[in-house]
Parts: sequence; C-alpha cells; structure tokens
Amino acid sequence: MLTLSGLAHLVVFAVDGGPWDGPVSWRKPVTFGLSFGLTLIALTWVTSYLRVGARLRTALLVVFAADCVVEVGGITLQAWRRVPSHLNMETAFDTAVSMTLAVGGGVLVVLLTVFAVASFRNRPAGPTGMPLAVRSGFAILLVALLSGAAMIARGVVLTRTGHQEAAYHSTAPLKPLHGVSLHAVLVLPALAGLLSRTSWSGRTRLRIMYAAVGCWSAAVLGAAAWAVLTW
Repeated sequence: MLTLSGLAHLVVFAVDGGPWDGPVSWRKPVTFGLSFGLTLIALTWVTSYLRVGARLRTALLVVFAADCVVEVGGITLQAWRRVPSHLNMETAFDTAVSMTLAVGGGVLVVLLTVFAVASFRNRPAGPTGMPLAVRSGFAILLVALLSGAAMIARGVVLTRTGHQEAAYHSTAPLKPLHGVSLHAVLVLPALAGLLSRTSWSGRTRLRIMYAAVGCWSAAVLGAAAWAVLTW
C-alpha cells in the first residue's frame, strides 16, 4: 500500500505538475511512499535472518509498519493541503503534524537500532555472504537514520529561532547522504541471495560481497564529505 501510494502520486505529479523540489511538492509523497514501502519489505525479509525471538521480531515489525503508515500518511496529507510537512509550525494543526512526524522518526530510529544491534550481537543466518550483507546493510542504514535526525534537529532549531525559510532549505546538504544510505539493507542482502543461486564458490561470492560493501561505503563517505563541505 505504501509503495502503491508513492506510484499513485507519481501519476498525480504527471497530471497536476508543479515543482519537483522544495518543501511543497508531489515529490515528497512519491519518494516517501516508495522509500518506506521498500524499507518495510526489506526489513520484514532481512530480519528473518536475525537470531531474535519470533514474537519480539513480530512485535517490532508491527510497530515499524504502523509508524511507516503514520509517516507517509502525514506527509501525503500535507502535500494535498499544499503546505510543508516537516518543520512546519505555521498553525496548531501543522505543528501537530510536524511533531507527529518527528516523534515517528524517533520511533524509527529506536526500532532500527534494535535490529542493527541484534545483527551484531549474534551472527545472522543465511548463505555465504548474507551475514556480511545484513550487518553492513544495518550499519549503513544507521548512517541514514543519523543524517535524518540531524536534518530534523537543525531544521527545528532554525524554526524555533524564527528562520522558517532557512529551515526548509537547511536539509539540502544531508539529503544525498540520507538517500544513498537508506536502501543498502535491501540491496546488499538481495545481492547475497542472488549470488547464493549461482554455481560460484563461497570464496568468490564472499569477495563479490566485500567489493559491493566497499563500493557502497565509498558512496556513503563521498556523500558525507559533500555534506560537510556544503553544510
């Protein structure tokens, strides 16, 4: 449903037009719907390799799914109202939506950190390369969470000090870092799964996984360098 919502709003953008960038655009329900949908799919699958209790995993995923719906729902609502979703404290209602999204972001950080810690506490199951893929995916995902939290924190400070317009533009330096870090937890395990279906040796598959993790890490470092230079 989240993914379909993102795709549906891509059609809305094609029909209605308007800017793609900026705090008020159809880009946000499109990208957030697709990103949250893919992340929920990824987490549901990838966490099956973690050595955690079935009940705990189910409970965490239920909360995560509900939080994803709240986040995408709030962003989509504000897009249809033609007002910014994040860092918008112009009215009492806008403030309530903005703070709900911020709190929801905090819940996401806690849940995903729990999964990440679990992946490093006990070696994940799966074929050759999967433990490396899962651990690396979660480690890189934590970078996305930290960059997202930094964007919200900086924007809130600017908003509270009366610099509303600057708050909307303050997130730009960290957006590439946030974006490039977000979906490693899906792509790297998917690559490990595909490699497990080949006839290549375990050593060859593991080397390919190390190369993939290295390339992704280099992309993250490059985006982080850009963020520092343009902050």
